[in-house]
Amino acid sequence: MLKSSGSADPPRRLICNADDFGLSAATNGGIIQCRQEGILTSASLMVRAPAAAAAAQWAAGDPSLSLGLHVELGEWEYRAGAWVQTTEVVPLDQPLAVRDEIYRQVDAFVKLTGNNPTHLDSHQHLHQRSSVKPVMRALADTLGVVLRGESAVVRFCGAFFGADEHLEPKPENVSVANLLQLLDRLQPGITEMSCHPGLDSSLNSDYAAMRLLEVATLCDPRIIQAIHDKNILLVPFEPLPRGESTVANIESVTRGSPAATTIKGQTGRI
Repeated sequence: MLKSSGSADPPRRLICNADDFGLSAATNGGIIQCRQEGILTSASLMVRAPAAAAAAQWAAGDPSLSLGLHVELGEWEYRAGAWVQTTEVVPLDQPLAVRDEIYRQVDAFVKLTGNNPTHLDSHQHLHQRSSVKPVMRALADTLGVVLRGESAVVRFCGAFFGADEHLEPKPENVSVANLLQLLDRLQPGITEMSCHPGLDSSLNSDYAAMRLLEVATLCDPRIIQAIHDKNILLVPFEPLPRGESTVANIESVTRGSPAATTIKGQTGRI
């Protein structure tokens, strides 16, 4: 895995994290390709997904890859000007049910991997919901890990996403040109940039075609060279000092999802 060296400038550290690991065999294939040929340093596992066991098995052979939990509590789609729930894992207005489901997924993660997750996030940013966030914050504190968008140690960038807030395709957002601009704007310290690579063109998702574009961009030699030239260090998630995992992050924004919240900075959707 590429790392930069040879500059007196303050280091900028980038965690390139692939969401949806385990979604399908071809999604796994895209994530693995970006790990082997591109800039990927981390992934978030969907333990309820069909290819989760295969994803966990592959990750076991790559101990320098950080592997977190991508909590899945439901699915929303944007239809006729509104977000419509299409899948319910657990009712989000029942905090105890939400808590129990999150901990079931943690247990499943440990059984699949033999380890605790290195970080926490959620499908469609549902951890920003008022009934979900307290549970996720408490879990992050217990584990001593980053909860996406809630850390003073790791800022979040969700701008590498090939759709707008209404899920209209925006391939320019996952282009080499846009990623080069995002790299230029990285601040000193640690930034997590989420991505959604995959090779499954037949996936039942409006985002399937964008996943293939993400693979091409994340593995593009121009991106790899820019990482080196800009003295950016590619890093995984690391354990946090106790009590630092859930300090509000003023650099983040998550837009274009049913759990949309605006804090400050970038845009994105998971």
